Amino acid sequence: MSPSRRPRAALAMSRRAAEAVIDPETLAALAEVTTLRPPPVLDDLTTDRARAVLADTELLVTGWDCPPLTAEVLAAAPQLRAVVHTAGSVRGHVTDACWERGIDVSSAAAANALPVAEYTVAMILLTGKRVLESARAFRAARAAADWPRTPREVGNHGRTVGIVSASMTGRRVMELLRPYDLRVLLHDPYVSPEEAAALGAELVPLPELFARGDTVSVHTPLLPATRGLIGRELIAALRPGAVLINTARGAVVDQAALTEAVTAGRVRAVLDVTDPDVLPPEHPLWDAEGALLTPHVAGSLGNEWRRLADCAVGEVRRWAAGEGFAHPVRRDRLPYLA
Repeated sequence: MSPSRRPRAALAMSRRAAEAVIDPETLAALAEVTTLRPPPVLDDLTTDRARAVLADTELLVTGWDCPPLTAEVLAAAPQLRAVVHTAGSVRGHVTDACWERGIDVSSAAAANALPVAEYTVAMILLTGKRVLESARAFRAARAAADWPRTPREVGNHGRTVGIVSASMTGRRVMELLRPYDLRVLLHDPYVSPEEAAALGAELVPLPELFARGDTVSVHTPLLPATRGLIGRELIAALRPGAVLINTARGAVVDQAALTEAVTAGRVRAVLDVTDPDVLPPEHPLWDAEGALLTPHVAGSLGNEWRRLADCAVGEVRRWAAGEGFAHPVRRDRLPYLA
C-alpha cells in the first residue's frame, strides 16, 4: 500500500462487539489512516449493503462474531487484501479461501494474552494460599482463624506449577511467574529443553507434569488432536489437593473425569471455560466446594478492550504505511494457535 493513499476499510463484527471495542476514539484513529466506511458495522455479509461496501473494500477490521469470509463473500470483495482482527482467534471467520487469496491477516491475540495470563497468575497464588476456602470458613465462623494450625501444604513457597503448552498465553504466564518463589514445569512437544529453560521452566512429559504439579494450568488451543487431551488418566495422576486451572477451551479437558475428582474432594479446579461454556443448572460443579467457575472473564473485559483496539489501530497504521504487521497470523502456524 502506497503511504500516499489511504486504503478503503470497513468494520465487520457483531454490533455488540463494536459497542465494546470500537469506541469513538478508535473510530477517529482508524479514520486518520483509512477511508473508513461509517457504522453500522457489517454483521451480515450477504445483504445488499454489505455487498456494496465490500465491492471496493481493501481492509476489513473484524471482531467477535464476524461472519465467515467464505469464497462467496470474497467474490463480492475483489479488492480485499488484509484483515485486522480486534480479538484473539481468527478461526471463526478467516477461511481457507482467505489464505488461498493471499490475504494478509493480523490478530490481537498477543494483547488478549496478557489479561488471561494475569487471571491465571492470580488464581495460582490465591489457590496456593487456599484463600477461597479460608474466606468461606471465616464467613461461616465469624471468628479468628487458628492460623498456627495451618497445614504445611498451604502457601506458595516452593510450590510446583505445571504449564500445559507454551502458547502465547502460556509464555506470558511463565513470564509473570518469574518473580515468585515457584518451580515451573512445562509440557509442549514443540519446545526444546533449552527453550523451556530460557522461559524459566523445566520441560517434562505430560504425565510427569500432572504427577508433580501442585497446580496445573492449561493453555492448549482446541484442535482435533487436543480435544480431551487432559483425560481421566492424567486427572487421576494429580496429587491430592492439586488445582487444575483451565482458561483455554473446555473441551481440552475430560470434564466428566474432572467433575468426579472435584466432587470427591480429591482435587480442586478453577474453570473459566467449560464444555459447554455455561454448564446446565443441575451440573454438580456449580455446587462443588473445590470448584471455582467464572463466566469466561479471563480474557479482555472493560477497560482492557482498549488494549485490543490500540493493537488493531497500530496494525492498520503499519499496513496502510506499507509495513508488515507486527502480529501476523500465518497459515502454517494455525495448527498451533487457539
